[in-house]
Amino acid sequence: MKTKVYLNKEKFIAGMTFKDADELESYNMALHACENTENVVENRKKLATFLQCRLDDFVCANQTHSSNFHQVTLEDKGRGASESDTAIVDTDALYTYEPNLVLCSFTADCVQVIFHNEVNGLIGVIHSGWQGTVKEISLNLFEHLKQVEHCNPSDLHVQIGAALSQEKFEVDEDVYSKFKDLGYADDFIYYNDQTRKYHIDNQQTVKKQCEVSGIPAEQITIDQTCTYLSTDGFSYRQDKESGRHMSFIIRKT
Repeated sequence: MKTKVYLNKEKFIAGMTFKDADELESYNMALHACENTENVVENRKKLATFLQCRLDDFVCANQTHSSNFHQVTLEDKGRGASESDTAIVDTDALYTYEPNLVLCSFTADCVQVIFHNEVNGLIGVIHSGWQGTVKEISLNLFEHLKQVEHCNPSDLHVQIGAALSQEKFEVDEDVYSKFKDLGYADDFIYYNDQTRKYHIDNQQTVKKQCEVSGIPAEQITIDQTCTYLSTDGFSYRQDKESGRHMSFIIRKT
């Protein structure tokens, strides 16, 4: 059971699962991309045991590469945990103040953003594929947290999970133009004359969005693992039948 723990201090536990050939479906965590849903449920139960909680404490969304976010309440407990039909619909970011809930997000190349606030106990996860990045889902959520939730961005700590590397994220001009239009991603793009493709660092672009929202750069950490190049990675670019990693965070009482 390969699980990388990014944060385990005081009451916060956060991390990301990775491919493991010894587990069912190589430790795939996605109900929407699996051979057998029972295998995924078993994998999630193993993670729940590791986190010393129950599967019913998980909260999952039906991710659609949107810029939509949702504040999780106790009424959402267990949504999407064992069946996809109950997942929070059309949502790519979750946040909550509630303790003992595991917020979950799923990726196979996309950028994961896991964040917590040690002052007010806020936790959250963001799924930011390239579409979410150009829609500025991270920036939009953090602006919402500042303006509506009165959250001080200097109290936020961010972990950016493993994702597709710049080397392997090659795109045509249509996608390049969307990143170019952001106005702050130029430093994270290069052009390959031989392949006539643009290479974009989605992780660094998302990090920049966090910084623009006011989160101190020194409080943002990036996992440099490439989900395509690593044998522990699930990569949709490499395999359209790929499973998914789960990123998670919980605040324990």
